[in-house]
Amino acid sequence: MSINRRNFVSKLGIGAITTLTVTKAVASEACNFLPTPEQPLGPFYPKTMPEDTNVDLTRVSGRSMSAKGEVIIVTGIVQDEDCRPVKGAIVEIWQACKSGKYNHPSDTSNNVLDPNFQYYAQVRTNRRGEYSFKTIFPGAYDATSTWTRPPHIHYKISLRGFEELVTQLYFKGEKLNKYDRILQKLNKDDRNEVVIDLEKDTRSGTRTGNFNIKLKRL
Repeated sequence: MSINRRNFVSKLGIGAITTLTVTKAVASEACNFLPTPEQPLGPFYPKTMPEDTNVDLTRVSGRSMSAKGEVIIVTGIVQDEDCRPVKGAIVEIWQACKSGKYNHPSDTSNNVLDPNFQYYAQVRTNRRGEYSFKTIFPGAYDATSTWTRPPHIHYKISLRGFEELVTQLYFKGEKLNKYDRILQKLNKDDRNEVVIDLEKDTRSGTRTGNFNIKLKRL
């Protein structure tokens, strides 16, 4: 699908204004709809929702320090089968911190939790279908003794009238991608849909990337 790129200014979490780049479908262009590939939910979806669920995962309410690691920004547009923006979709993300640890009782690894990282967030898309998160580049971690999962972010997107989508987001250039047993189950075209490139913003210096999501109607 052909897309144009534009900049917009968004307030994230603590109120810092960051210039972000997002992609937007052009309504007049032909729509070649390919649904975003599904990926497993995984074992670390929160059992109970945390108090903090805002879009800035780099800080936790009541704590003065920021999370460890490289700050990144992920933006995108949620679209329907006609490539129109979907307003009001709930976009949830959860991930490991820099050390590769999840804030979840099922994560029994020796990796260290970061008390200043939020681990989970959710937001509703605006009238243009846009969403954005400010987070930390996730750490890799050992899934088994012979399998290390690459950096990734879990997504769940839901809205009445659409099929719920669970997927995972990966990052271009990560060497572990080609060995990942989950990512490599997808064909090449589907892999390209869930692997994004991070580019350094010329103003803020923060690496940003676009992850557009396509939902199927019920």
